[in-house]
Amino acid sequence: MDPILLGKAVTTPQSLPDTQGHVFLQPKFGNRHGLVAGATGTGKTVTLMTLAEGFSRLGVPVFLADVKGDVAGLAVAGTANEKLQSRVAEIGLSNYTNEANPVVFWDLFGKLGHPVRTTVSEMGPTLLSRVLELNDTQSGVLDIVFKLADDRGLLLLDLEDLRALLGLVAEERKDISTSYGLVSAQSIGAIQRSLLRLEQEGGDLFFGEPALELSDLMRTTPDGRGVVNILASEQLVLKPRLYSSFLLWLLSELFETLPEVGDLDKPKLVFVFDEAHLLFDDAPPALQQRVEQVVRLIRSKGVGVYFCSQFPDDVPDDILGQLGNRVQHALRAFTPRDQKAVKTAAETFVPNPALDVAKTISQLGTGEALVSTLQDKGVPMPVEKTLIAPPRCRMGAITEAERQQVHNTSPVGHKYDERVDRESASEMLAARAETATQKSKAPPARSREQDEAEDSGFGQAVKDAVFGTKRRQGMVETMAKQTARTVGSRIGQQIVRGLLGSIFGGSKR
Repeated sequence: MDPILLGKAVTTPQSLPDTQGHVFLQPKFGNRHGLVAGATGTGKTVTLMTLAEGFSRLGVPVFLADVKGDVAGLAVAGTANEKLQSRVAEIGLSNYTNEANPVVFWDLFGKLGHPVRTTVSEMGPTLLSRVLELNDTQSGVLDIVFKLADDRGLLLLDLEDLRALLGLVAEERKDISTSYGLVSAQSIGAIQRSLLRLEQEGGDLFFGEPALELSDLMRTTPDGRGVVNILASEQLVLKPRLYSSFLLWLLSELFETLPEVGDLDKPKLVFVFDEAHLLFDDAPPALQQRVEQVVRLIRSKGVGVYFCSQFPDDVPDDILGQLGNRVQHALRAFTPRDQKAVKTAAETFVPNPALDVAKTISQLGTGEALVSTLQDKGVPMPVEKTLIAPPRCRMGAITEAERQQVHNTSPVGHKYDERVDRESASEMLAARAETATQKSKAPPARSREQDEAEDSGFGQAVKDAVFGTKRRQGMVETMAKQTARTVGSRIGQQIVRGLLGSIFGGSKR
Protein backbone atom coordinates (compact mmCIF):
# COMPACT_ATOMS: atom_id res chain seq x y z
CA MET A 1 0.00 0.00 0.00
CA ASP A 2 1.47 3.32 -1.10
CA PRO A 3 2.25 5.77 1.71
CA ILE A 4 0.95 9.34 1.84
CA LEU A 5 3.46 11.80 0.38
CA LEU A 6 3.80 14.85 2.63
CA GLY A 7 6.66 16.58 0.81
CA LYS A 8 10.38 16.60 0.18
CA ALA A 9 13.11 16.94 2.79
CA VAL A 10 15.60 19.76 2.28
CA THR A 11 17.85 19.13 5.27
CA THR A 12 19.26 15.60 4.91
CA PRO A 13 17.28 13.97 2.07
CA GLN A 14 20.00 11.35 1.58
CA SER A 15 19.21 9.86 5.00
CA LEU A 16 15.62 8.98 4.04
CA PRO A 17 14.64 5.60 2.58
CA ASP A 18 13.23 7.23 -0.56
CA THR A 19 15.99 8.05 -3.04
CA GLN A 20 14.40 11.40 -3.87
CA GLY A 21 14.24 12.42 -0.21
CA HIS A 22 10.45 12.26 0.00
CA VAL A 23 8.78 12.37 3.43
CA PHE A 24 5.90 9.95 3.86
CA LEU A 25 3.24 9.10 6.38
CA GLN A 26 2.87 5.33 6.58
CA PRO A 27 -0.80 4.18 6.38
CA LYS A 28 -0.35 1.51 9.06
CA PHE A 29 0.67 4.24 11.52
CA GLY A 30 -2.11 6.62 10.48
CA ASN A 31 -4.08 5.65 13.58
CA ARG A 32 -1.22 6.72 15.86
CA HIS A 33 -2.61 10.26 15.75
CA GLY A 34 -0.88 13.48 14.82
CA LEU A 35 -0.43 17.22 15.25
CA VAL A 36 -0.34 20.04 12.70
CA ALA A 37 0.76 23.31 14.32
CA GLY A 38 1.90 26.74 13.24
CA ALA A 39 1.06 30.42 13.18
CA THR A 40 -1.76 31.83 11.07
CA GLY A 41 -0.91 31.99 7.38
CA THR A 42 1.98 29.51 7.44
CA GLY A 43 0.23 26.71 5.53
CA LYS A 44 -1.54 24.54 8.13
CA THR A 45 -4.74 24.35 6.09
CA VAL A 46 -2.89 23.23 2.96
CA THR A 47 -1.17 20.50 4.97
CA LEU A 48 -4.55 19.30 6.27
CA MET A 49 -5.89 19.18 2.72
CA THR A 50 -2.86 17.19 1.56
CA LEU A 51 -3.39 14.74 4.42
CA ALA A 52 -7.13 14.44 3.69
CA GLU A 53 -6.51 13.77 0.01
CA GLY A 54 -3.87 11.19 0.81
CA PHE A 55 -6.14 9.25 3.17
CA SER A 56 -9.06 9.50 0.75
CA ARG A 57 -7.00 7.97 -2.09
CA LEU A 58 -6.16 5.11 0.28
CA GLY A 59 -9.88 4.49 0.85
CA VAL A 60 -9.94 6.02 4.32
CA PRO A 61 -12.90 8.31 5.15
CA VAL A 62 -12.01 11.64 6.74
CA PHE A 63 -13.94 14.04 8.97
CA LEU A 64 -12.66 17.59 9.42
CA ALA A 65 -14.00 21.00 10.36
CA ASP A 66 -13.81 23.98 8.01
CA VAL A 67 -13.36 26.98 10.32
CA LYS A 68 -12.37 29.46 7.60
CA GLY A 69 -14.34 28.24 4.58
CA ASP A 70 -11.35 27.26 2.47
CA VAL A 71 -11.23 23.52 3.26
CA ALA A 72 -14.34 23.23 1.08
CA GLY A 73 -11.98 23.45 -1.88
CA LEU A 74 -11.40 19.71 -1.47
CA ALA A 75 -14.66 19.21 -3.40
CA VAL A 76 -13.40 20.96 -6.56
CA ALA A 77 -10.43 20.27 -8.82
CA GLY A 78 -7.56 22.75 -8.56
CA THR A 79 -6.22 24.94 -11.37
CA ALA A 80 -2.69 24.67 -12.64
CA ASN A 81 -0.54 27.81 -12.47
CA GLU A 82 3.14 28.65 -12.68
CA LYS A 83 3.74 28.70 -8.94
CA LEU A 84 2.02 25.35 -8.47
CA GLN A 85 3.93 23.74 -11.33
CA SER A 86 7.19 25.01 -9.89
CA ARG A 87 6.44 23.40 -6.51
CA VAL A 88 5.40 20.13 -8.18
CA ALA A 89 8.66 20.03 -10.15
CA GLU A 90 10.78 20.93 -7.11
CA ILE A 91 9.30 18.10 -5.06
CA GLY A 92 9.43 15.68 -7.97
CA LEU A 93 5.74 14.66 -8.26
CA SER A 94 5.57 12.64 -11.45
CA ASN A 95 1.88 11.72 -11.44
CA TYR A 96 0.41 14.98 -10.19
CA THR A 97 -2.96 15.95 -11.72
CA ASN A 98 -5.63 18.34 -10.53
CA GLU A 99 -8.76 16.54 -9.34
CA ALA A 100 -11.71 16.85 -6.97
CA ASN A 101 -12.34 14.62 -3.99
CA PRO A 102 -15.56 12.86 -2.96
CA VAL A 103 -17.01 15.27 -0.37
CA VAL A 104 -20.12 15.47 1.81
CA PHE A 105 -20.86 18.82 3.43
CA TRP A 106 -22.36 19.01 6.94
CA ASP A 107 -23.57 21.96 9.01
CA LEU A 108 -25.03 22.06 12.53
CA PHE A 109 -27.27 24.91 11.38
CA GLY A 110 -28.30 23.19 8.14
CA LYS A 111 -27.33 26.08 5.86
CA LEU A 112 -24.06 25.06 4.21
CA GLY A 113 -24.55 21.30 4.35
CA HIS A 114 -26.72 18.50 5.63
CA PRO A 115 -27.98 19.14 9.15
CA VAL A 116 -26.04 17.37 11.87
CA ARG A 117 -28.22 16.35 14.79
CA THR A 118 -27.99 14.31 17.91
CA THR A 119 -30.46 13.79 20.73
CA VAL A 120 -30.19 15.28 24.20
CA SER A 121 -29.90 11.76 25.62
CA GLU A 122 -27.01 10.87 23.32
CA MET A 123 -25.15 14.06 24.18
CA GLY A 124 -25.44 13.18 27.88
CA PRO A 125 -25.36 15.43 30.97
CA THR A 126 -21.57 15.89 31.13
CA LEU A 127 -21.07 17.40 27.68
CA LEU A 128 -24.39 19.22 27.80
CA SER A 129 -23.33 20.87 31.05
CA ARG A 130 -20.24 22.15 29.25
CA VAL A 131 -22.31 23.46 26.35
CA LEU A 132 -24.64 25.23 28.78
CA GLU A 133 -21.71 26.52 30.87
CA LEU A 134 -23.18 25.21 34.12
CA ASN A 135 -21.39 25.18 37.46
CA ASP A 136 -20.91 22.01 39.53
CA THR A 137 -24.18 22.39 41.45
CA GLN A 138 -26.22 23.00 38.31
CA SER A 139 -24.48 20.10 36.57
CA GLY A 140 -25.54 17.87 39.47
CA VAL A 141 -29.17 18.91 38.97
CA LEU A 142 -28.86 18.10 35.26
CA ASP A 143 -27.60 14.63 36.22
CA ILE A 144 -30.78 14.17 38.29
CA VAL A 145 -32.93 15.30 35.36
CA PHE A 146 -31.38 12.66 33.09
CA LYS A 147 -31.77 9.97 35.76
CA LEU A 148 -35.43 10.90 36.27
CA ALA A 149 -36.03 10.67 32.52
CA ASP A 150 -34.56 7.16 32.45
CA ASP A 151 -36.58 6.02 35.45
CA ARG A 152 -39.86 7.30 34.04
CA GLY A 153 -39.29 6.20 30.46
CA LEU A 154 -39.25 9.72 29.01
CA LEU A 155 -37.32 10.27 25.77
CA LEU A 156 -35.06 13.34 25.72
CA LEU A 157 -34.68 14.13 22.04
CA ASP A 158 -34.65 17.92 21.72
CA LEU A 159 -34.41 20.98 23.92
CA GLU A 160 -38.20 21.15 24.22
CA ASP A 161 -38.11 17.75 25.92
CA LEU A 162 -35.45 18.91 28.34
CA ARG A 163 -37.40 22.07 29.10
CA ALA A 164 -40.57 20.05 29.78
CA LEU A 165 -38.70 17.74 32.14
CA LEU A 166 -37.22 20.69 34.01
CA GLY A 167 -40.79 21.91 34.49
CA LEU A 168 -41.75 18.53 35.92
CA VAL A 169 -38.78 18.64 38.30
CA ALA A 170 -39.82 22.10 39.43
CA GLU A 171 -43.37 20.87 40.17
CA GLU A 172 -42.21 17.79 42.08
CA ARG A 173 -39.08 19.35 43.52
CA LYS A 174 -39.66 18.29 47.14
CA ASP A 175 -40.33 14.63 46.33
CA ILE A 176 -37.48 14.48 43.81
CA SER A 177 -35.08 16.08 46.29
CA THR A 178 -35.95 13.35 48.77
CA SER A 179 -35.43 10.52 46.26
CA TYR A 180 -32.55 11.77 44.11
CA GLY A 181 -30.81 14.60 45.92
CA LEU A 182 -31.33 18.27 46.62
CA VAL A 183 -32.77 20.25 43.73
CA SER A 184 -33.08 23.99 44.23
CA ALA A 185 -35.36 26.33 42.34
CA GLN A 186 -32.35 28.57 41.66
CA SER A 187 -30.47 25.78 39.87
CA ILE A 188 -33.50 24.90 37.75
CA GLY A 189 -33.89 28.56 36.80
CA ALA A 190 -30.20 28.84 35.86
CA ILE A 191 -30.42 25.78 33.59
CA GLN A 192 -33.57 27.13 31.94
CA ARG A 193 -31.87 30.46 31.24
CA SER A 194 -28.86 28.66 29.73
CA LEU A 195 -31.20 26.66 27.52
CA LEU A 196 -32.79 29.88 26.33
CA ARG A 197 -29.39 31.34 25.40
CA LEU A 198 -28.42 28.16 23.57
CA GLU A 199 -31.68 28.21 21.66
CA GLN A 200 -31.21 31.85 20.67
CA GLU A 201 -27.75 30.97 19.30
CA GLY A 202 -29.26 28.27 17.10
CA GLY A 203 -28.20 25.35 19.26
CA ASP A 204 -31.73 23.95 19.23
CA LEU A 205 -31.18 22.97 15.59
CA PHE A 206 -28.48 20.54 16.72
CA PHE A 207 -30.76 18.52 19.00
CA GLY A 208 -33.42 16.35 17.41
CA GLU A 209 -33.95 13.64 14.84
CA PRO A 210 -32.94 12.08 12.56
CA ALA A 211 -29.74 11.82 14.58
CA LEU A 212 -26.43 11.37 12.80
CA GLU A 213 -25.46 7.75 12.18
CA LEU A 214 -21.71 7.23 12.41
CA SER A 215 -21.77 4.82 9.49
CA ASP A 216 -22.61 7.77 7.23
CA LEU A 217 -19.26 9.34 8.13
CA MET A 218 -17.40 6.18 7.11
CA ARG A 219 -18.49 5.88 3.49
CA THR A 220 -16.38 5.02 0.50
CA THR A 221 -17.12 5.57 -3.19
CA PRO A 222 -17.68 2.73 -5.69
CA ASP A 223 -14.11 3.20 -6.94
CA GLY A 224 -12.75 2.74 -3.40
CA ARG A 225 -11.99 6.31 -2.34
CA GLY A 226 -12.79 7.47 1.16
CA VAL A 227 -15.42 10.20 1.45
CA VAL A 228 -14.19 13.47 2.97
CA ASN A 229 -16.80 14.83 5.41
CA ILE A 230 -16.47 18.59 5.87
CA LEU A 231 -18.25 20.34 8.74
CA ALA A 232 -18.99 24.00 7.98
CA SER A 233 -17.70 25.75 11.12
CA GLU A 234 -17.29 29.43 10.27
CA GLN A 235 -20.26 30.34 12.50
CA LEU A 236 -19.97 27.37 14.82
CA VAL A 237 -16.43 28.25 15.90
CA LEU A 238 -17.80 31.57 17.23
CA LYS A 239 -19.54 29.45 19.88
CA PRO A 240 -16.45 27.66 21.22
CA ARG A 241 -18.14 25.45 23.79
CA LEU A 242 -20.75 24.19 21.33
CA TYR A 243 -18.06 23.59 18.70
CA SER A 244 -15.67 21.73 20.97
CA SER A 245 -18.42 19.79 22.76
CA PHE A 246 -19.90 18.62 19.47
CA LEU A 247 -16.56 17.33 18.17
CA LEU A 248 -15.80 15.70 21.51
CA TRP A 249 -19.24 14.08 21.51
CA LEU A 250 -18.61 12.75 18.01
CA LEU A 251 -15.21 11.38 19.02
CA SER A 252 -16.73 9.77 22.12
CA GLU A 253 -19.50 8.18 20.05
CA LEU A 254 -16.90 6.67 17.74
CA PHE A 255 -15.02 5.34 20.73
CA GLU A 256 -18.11 3.78 22.33
CA THR A 257 -19.62 2.41 19.11
CA LEU A 258 -16.78 1.01 17.03
CA PRO A 259 -15.43 -2.49 17.79
CA GLU A 260 -11.85 -3.26 18.72
CA VAL A 261 -9.77 -4.02 15.62
CA GLY A 262 -6.18 -3.57 16.75
CA ASP A 263 -3.57 -2.32 14.28
CA LEU A 264 -4.77 -2.36 10.67
CA ASP A 265 -3.02 -1.72 7.36
CA LYS A 266 -4.77 1.65 7.30
CA PRO A 267 -7.21 3.53 9.58
CA LYS A 268 -10.96 3.05 9.35
CA LEU A 269 -11.47 6.79 9.81
CA VAL A 270 -9.33 9.88 10.29
CA PHE A 271 -10.75 12.62 12.54
CA VAL A 272 -9.26 16.12 12.30
CA PHE A 273 -9.85 18.50 15.22
CA ASP A 274 -9.08 22.05 14.03
CA GLU A 275 -8.65 24.90 16.55
CA ALA A 276 -7.79 22.24 19.11
CA HIS A 277 -7.17 24.75 21.88
CA LEU A 278 -10.93 25.34 22.10
CA LEU A 279 -11.32 21.78 23.34
CA PHE A 280 -9.08 22.34 26.34
CA ASP A 281 -9.74 25.98 27.27
CA ASP A 282 -11.50 26.07 30.64
CA ALA A 283 -12.10 22.33 30.46
CA PRO A 284 -12.65 20.78 33.91
CA PRO A 285 -10.15 18.06 34.91
CA ALA A 286 -12.73 15.30 34.49
CA LEU A 287 -13.42 16.33 30.89
CA GLN A 288 -9.74 16.62 30.04
CA GLN A 289 -9.18 13.18 31.50
CA ARG A 290 -12.00 11.87 29.31
CA VAL A 291 -10.37 13.33 26.19
CA GLU A 292 -7.05 11.76 27.12
CA GLN A 293 -8.71 8.37 27.62
CA VAL A 294 -10.54 8.51 24.31
CA VAL A 295 -7.46 9.59 22.35
CA ARG A 296 -5.34 6.88 23.94
CA LEU A 297 -7.79 4.03 23.37
CA ILE A 298 -9.52 4.93 20.13
CA ARG A 299 -6.40 3.95 18.19
CA SER A 300 -7.28 0.30 18.78
CA LYS A 301 -10.63 0.93 17.07
CA GLY A 302 -8.96 2.06 13.87
CA VAL A 303 -9.48 5.82 14.25
CA GLY A 304 -6.68 8.32 13.83
CA VAL A 305 -7.09 11.72 15.52
CA TYR A 306 -5.18 14.74 14.19
CA PHE A 307 -5.16 17.98 16.18
CA CYS A 308 -4.56 21.31 14.48
CA SER A 309 -3.66 24.44 16.43
CA GLN A 310 -1.31 27.41 16.45
CA PHE A 311 0.91 26.25 19.29
CA PRO A 312 1.84 22.69 20.21
CA ASP A 313 1.38 23.48 23.91
CA ASP A 314 -2.31 24.15 23.22
CA VAL A 315 -2.59 20.38 23.63
CA PRO A 316 -1.96 19.01 27.15
CA ASP A 317 1.26 17.05 27.61
CA ASP A 318 -0.53 13.77 28.37
CA ILE A 319 -2.23 13.95 24.97
CA LEU A 320 0.68 15.53 23.12
CA GLY A 321 2.82 12.52 24.03
CA GLN A 322 0.43 10.25 22.13
CA LEU A 323 0.70 12.14 18.83
CA GLY A 324 3.27 10.21 16.81
CA ASN A 325 3.05 12.13 13.52
CA ARG A 326 4.10 15.79 13.70
CA VAL A 327 4.00 18.67 11.22
CA GLN A 328 5.25 21.97 12.62
CA HIS A 329 4.89 25.12 10.53
CA ALA A 330 6.49 28.44 11.35
CA LEU A 331 6.17 30.13 14.73
CA ARG A 332 7.21 33.75 15.17
CA ALA A 333 8.96 34.34 18.50
CA PHE A 334 7.77 37.90 19.07
CA THR A 335 6.52 37.53 22.64
CA PRO A 336 7.56 35.47 25.69
CA ARG A 337 4.55 33.25 24.96
CA ASP A 338 5.81 32.67 21.41
CA GLN A 339 9.36 31.96 22.62
CA LYS A 340 8.08 29.39 25.07
CA ALA A 341 6.00 27.76 22.31
CA VAL A 342 9.05 27.57 20.02
CA LYS A 343 11.07 25.89 22.75
CA THR A 344 8.25 23.43 23.49
CA ALA A 345 7.88 22.55 19.81
CA ALA A 346 11.61 21.99 19.38
CA GLU A 347 11.77 19.67 22.38
CA THR A 348 8.99 17.43 21.09
CA PHE A 349 10.92 16.33 17.97
CA VAL A 350 13.49 13.61 17.59
CA PRO A 351 16.74 15.62 17.15
CA ASN A 352 18.47 15.89 13.79
CA PRO A 353 22.21 16.67 14.12
CA ALA A 354 22.10 18.66 10.90
CA LEU A 355 19.25 20.90 12.07
CA ASP A 356 18.85 23.59 14.73
CA VAL A 357 15.18 22.99 15.36
CA ALA A 358 14.44 26.00 17.59
CA LYS A 359 16.09 28.38 15.13
CA THR A 360 14.54 26.80 12.06
CA ILE A 361 10.97 26.98 13.40
CA SER A 362 11.04 30.78 13.40
CA GLN A 363 12.62 30.91 9.91
CA LEU A 364 10.28 28.60 8.01
CA GLY A 365 8.52 30.06 4.98
CA THR A 366 4.94 29.49 3.87
CA GLY A 367 4.52 25.92 2.69
CA GLU A 368 7.54 24.70 4.66
CA ALA A 369 7.37 22.67 7.86
CA LEU A 370 9.35 20.53 10.24
CA VAL A 371 8.06 16.97 9.87
CA SER A 372 8.54 13.79 11.86
CA THR A 373 6.43 10.68 11.22
CA LEU A 374 6.47 7.13 12.53
CA GLN A 375 8.51 4.75 10.41
CA ASP A 376 9.33 1.03 10.67
CA LYS A 377 8.38 -0.53 14.02
CA GLY A 378 6.67 2.72 15.02
CA VAL A 379 9.93 4.62 15.60
CA PRO A 380 9.70 8.36 14.83
CA MET A 381 12.09 9.62 12.19
CA PRO A 382 14.50 12.48 12.98
CA VAL A 383 12.85 15.82 12.26
CA GLU A 384 13.23 17.11 8.70
CA LYS A 385 12.70 20.51 7.16
CA THR A 386 10.22 19.71 4.42
CA LEU A 387 8.61 21.34 1.39
CA ILE A 388 4.94 20.36 1.77
CA ALA A 389 3.37 18.79 -1.30
CA PRO A 390 0.42 20.77 -2.75
CA PRO A 391 -3.03 19.17 -2.79
CA ARG A 392 -4.69 18.38 -6.10
CA CYS A 393 -7.89 20.21 -5.26
CA ARG A 394 -8.60 23.93 -5.16
CA MET A 395 -6.70 25.72 -2.41
CA GLY A 396 -9.43 28.16 -1.51
CA ALA A 397 -13.16 28.71 -1.11
CA ILE A 398 -15.84 27.49 -3.51
CA THR A 399 -18.91 29.23 -4.89
CA GLU A 400 -22.47 28.70 -3.69
CA ALA A 401 -23.32 27.03 -7.01
CA GLU A 402 -20.42 24.58 -6.61
CA ARG A 403 -21.46 23.80 -3.05
CA GLN A 404 -25.07 23.26 -4.12
CA GLN A 405 -23.96 20.89 -6.88
CA VAL A 406 -22.06 18.78 -4.35
CA HIS A 407 -25.07 18.87 -2.03
CA ASN A 408 -27.44 17.72 -4.80
CA THR A 409 -25.34 14.63 -5.53
CA SER A 410 -24.84 13.68 -1.88
CA PRO A 411 -25.70 10.08 -0.96
CA VAL A 412 -27.23 11.08 2.42
CA GLY A 413 -29.28 14.19 1.63
CA HIS A 414 -32.63 12.40 1.59
CA LYS A 415 -31.90 11.02 5.05
CA TYR A 416 -31.08 14.15 7.05
CA ASP A 417 -32.44 17.22 5.29
CA GLU A 418 -35.99 16.86 6.69
CA ARG A 419 -36.44 17.09 10.44
CA VAL A 420 -38.56 14.45 12.23
CA ASP A 421 -40.48 15.18 15.43
CA ARG A 422 -41.77 12.01 17.06
CA GLU A 423 -43.44 11.63 20.44
CA SER A 424 -41.01 12.24 23.26
CA ALA A 425 -40.89 13.73 26.76
CA SER A 426 -42.62 17.04 25.98
CA GLU A 427 -45.52 15.38 24.15
CA MET A 428 -45.83 12.60 26.74
CA LEU A 429 -45.92 15.02 29.67
CA ALA A 430 -48.40 17.28 27.86
CA ALA A 431 -50.68 14.29 27.16
CA ARG A 432 -50.55 13.22 30.81
CA ALA A 433 -51.42 16.74 31.95
CA GLU A 434 -54.38 16.88 29.55
CA THR A 435 -55.66 13.52 30.76
CA ALA A 436 -55.42 14.65 34.39
CA THR A 437 -57.32 17.85 33.57
CA GLN A 438 -60.15 15.97 31.87
CA LYS A 439 -60.48 13.59 34.80
CA SER A 440 -60.74 16.44 37.25
CA LYS A 441 -63.63 18.01 35.26
CA ALA A 442 -65.67 14.79 34.72
CA PRO A 443 -68.27 13.62 37.37
CA PRO A 444 -67.14 10.68 39.45
CA ALA A 445 -68.04 7.27 38.04
CA ARG A 446 -70.89 5.36 39.78
CA SER A 447 -70.41 1.77 40.87
CA ARG A 448 -73.06 -0.98 40.87
CA GLU A 449 -73.08 -1.00 44.67
CA GLN A 450 -73.77 2.73 44.65
CA ASP A 451 -76.70 2.24 42.28
CA GLU A 452 -78.10 -0.64 44.36
CA ALA A 453 -77.72 1.37 47.53
CA GLU A 454 -79.49 4.28 45.91
CA ASP A 455 -82.34 2.03 44.70
CA SER A 456 -82.68 0.50 48.20
CA GLY A 457 -82.64 3.91 49.76
CA PHE A 458 -85.37 5.16 47.42
CA GLY A 459 -87.65 2.21 48.29
CA GLN A 460 -87.12 2.73 51.99
CA ALA A 461 -87.90 6.40 51.61
CA VAL A 462 -91.23 5.62 49.94
CA LYS A 463 -92.11 3.14 52.71
CA ASP A 464 -91.22 5.68 55.37
CA ALA A 465 -93.31 8.33 53.65
CA VAL A 466 -96.41 6.08 53.54
CA PHE A 467 -96.22 4.29 56.88
CA GLY A 468 -93.95 6.56 58.83
CA THR A 469 -91.07 5.92 61.21
CA LYS A 470 -90.64 5.98 64.96
CA ARG A 471 -89.75 9.67 64.78
CA ARG A 472 -91.96 10.79 61.93
CA GLN A 473 -95.59 9.92 60.99
CA GLY A 474 -96.51 8.61 57.57
CA MET A 475 -99.35 9.48 55.22
CA VAL A 476 -101.65 6.71 56.55
CA GLU A 477 -101.36 7.97 60.11
CA THR A 478 -101.82 11.53 58.99
CA MET A 479 -105.04 10.70 57.11
CA ALA A 480 -106.42 8.76 60.09
CA LYS A 481 -105.86 11.67 62.44
CA GLN A 482 -107.37 14.06 59.93
CA THR A 483 -110.49 11.89 59.73
CA ALA A 484 -110.79 11.82 63.49
CA ARG A 485 -110.57 15.56 63.64
CA THR A 486 -113.25 15.80 60.96
CA VAL A 487 -115.61 13.48 62.93
CA GLY A 488 -115.21 15.79 65.93
CA SER A 489 -116.25 18.86 64.03
CA ARG A 490 -119.86 20.35 63.94
CA ILE A 491 -120.58 19.00 60.52
CA GLY A 492 -119.40 15.69 61.71
CA GLN A 493 -121.62 15.91 64.74
CA GLN A 494 -124.67 16.70 62.57
CA ILE A 495 -123.95 13.74 60.41
CA VAL A 496 -123.64 11.48 63.43
CA ARG A 497 -126.82 12.78 64.92
CA GLY A 498 -128.67 12.23 61.69
CA LEU A 499 -127.48 8.73 61.51
CA LEU A 500 -128.39 8.02 65.11
CA GLY A 501 -131.88 9.56 64.67
CA SER A 502 -132.61 7.34 61.73
CA ILE A 503 -131.58 4.35 63.76
CA PHE A 504 -133.78 5.26 66.74
CA GLY A 505 -136.88 6.44 64.85
CA GLY A 506 -136.07 10.02 64.15
CA SER A 507 -136.83 13.23 66.10
CA LYS A 508 -140.08 14.78 67.11
CA ARG A 509 -141.14 18.09 65.48
